[in-house]
Amino acid sequence: MLRVHAYIPAADVRSAPYDTIVLEADERRLRRKVLRLMGGDEILIDFPAAITLSHKDALELEDGRLVGIIAADEPLYEIRGRDRTHLIRLAWHLGNRHLPAQLEEARILIRRDHVIADMLKGLGATIVEIEAPFSPEHGAYHDHSHGSAQGHALLYRK
Repeated sequence: MLRVHAYIPAADVRSAPYDTIVLEADERRLRRKVLRLMGGDEILIDFPAAITLSHKDALELEDGRLVGIIAADEPLYEIRGRDRTHLIRLAWHLGNRHLPAQLEEARILIRRDHVIADMLKGLGATIVEIEAPFSPEHGAYHDHSHGSAQGHALLYRK
């Protein structure tokens, strides 16, 4: 089985991957796991701490080849408010319910939940069902560093 040697943030990827893996948001948070690549190979990730992989990041294998990370399309709600202040209020209501949310300038993305959709509509939100990659915000206690004194350099190298 191929072993992952290092994690490389998207901004630091310098060559094309030999293969890719498509993962949903929950699947991109991991520490130790065997993953099957699109081409059929299996790889072992075994990092000292959990990391969150993002779209276009890469994993470097022991032999130097790269595996590209692709964020899977997921069934989501796109939430829009009447204006910025309204959108902030909608975000507060979602946060009050501890829902994973992707916060953007003019919209919020959440996983589909008809009860939450009804609540948001009652608050005046515009909601559209979409299929898109989901990258929710991490909690306040999530380690935001890349685990390296070099900032965006490789996270872990064995």
